[in-house]
Amino acid sequence: MPSAGTLAADLHGLRTEEAKKKIDAVLRSADRSVYTIRLIHGYRGGTRIRDMIEDEYGYGRNGKVIRVRPGENPGITELVLRD
Repeated sequence: MPSAGTLAADLHGLRTEEAKKKIDAVLRSADRSVYTIRLIHGYRGGTRIRDMIEDEYGYGRNGKVIRVRPGENPGITELVLRD
């Protein structure tokens, strides 16, 4: 069950282009109550997705995302939308 203020998206088995489309859709659907989007990509086959997340959403490249941070384990990356 997601914690309050957090959305989760499972990106397992997706190619980077598909993962980006799914992340963009989740970002569009996130309302003001969402603080964090947890992206579950895995840590073996998900490294390309993790790198894409850093490239596409880090460093102020998306107006909704304040920062990108590692999750609870190497297979999770989080997008912080609000502090």
